[in-house]
Amino acid sequence: MMTQKRTIYTFICSFLLACTTSMYSQNISPLEGRWDLEMDFMDKTAPSWLEIRHSGHATLIGRFVFAFGSARPISEVETYGDNKFTFSIPNQWEPKGSDMIFHGVLENDKLKGTLIYTDGSIIDWIGVKAPKLTYTENPKWGKTISVFNGKDLSGWHIDGEKNQWQVKDGILTSPESGSNLITDEKFQDFKLHVEFRYPEGSNSGIYLRGRYEVQIVDSQGLEPSDIYLGGVYGFLEPNENASKPAGEWQTYDITLIGRRVTVVLNGKTVISDATIPGITGGALDSKEGEPGPFMIQGDHGPIEYRSFEVTPLKK
Repeated sequence: MMTQKRTIYTFICSFLLACTTSMYSQNISPLEGRWDLEMDFMDKTAPSWLEIRHSGHATLIGRFVFAFGSARPISEVETYGDNKFTFSIPNQWEPKGSDMIFHGVLENDKLKGTLIYTDGSIIDWIGVKAPKLTYTENPKWGKTISVFNGKDLSGWHIDGEKNQWQVKDGILTSPESGSNLITDEKFQDFKLHVEFRYPEGSNSGIYLRGRYEVQIVDSQGLEPSDIYLGGVYGFLEPNENASKPAGEWQTYDITLIGRRVTVVLNGKTVISDATIPGITGGALDSKEGEPGPFMIQGDHGPIEYRSFEVTPLKK
């Protein structure tokens, strides 16, 4: 009798488990994942990024990064036909107008589609699955490189027509809004040490591999945020606001291996071994599997550097 009761009990438990599993199981869509996009925007290729994932049983939601601005939530990605989808998002920094409407389709493991911009113009875009970037345990580091030599702009170039960058008394400075400054050399995995200073109210940033912006902005005393000093713009929020007052020298020590980043601001670890999901607004490109340069944002506000040192990972 006892054996029979155990058998019945085991059957009931197995049945309930199967029902529960079925209740909460999700049908994974081939659209799900993170995608590196390229858009035909303003007569050039603009890097963008898209994430599609499940919410609950059947709803698809996501995030989108355009050529500028922060990661934006997508409340619902609607699917129809054979791997076709559409969604809309309100404008952020775009010109006022209608919501932006996306139409896309998955064909041969690639996305392609159109974006109806806020002014009604149509933008073509394509996308590929974002690569998995290898993380190295117990990394061994190479020789430290002083990317800024303290004398001139050797090893750097600008991305625009106006070159406002100058070196004065050993300090690399952008006294006013102009062009971004980019290293000639490209890097994959590294440790970065920088010493920087900005005036009151200024805004800048450092792009790792030219794709992931670590924010620099006058934000002392504000609640921690991914759009303030110490954050990876639009994605990763620092655990505290460790900024100093404007006008004082500050330090970043940043380690990036694969997608995993650690940010130390003024001696305090504010982001610890966190994953950067994708490119941030203003990235040079969306080719995440490739090495990339450092880019210092110079098109916002004044910024100064007295040290910019990179220690690459040994291959």
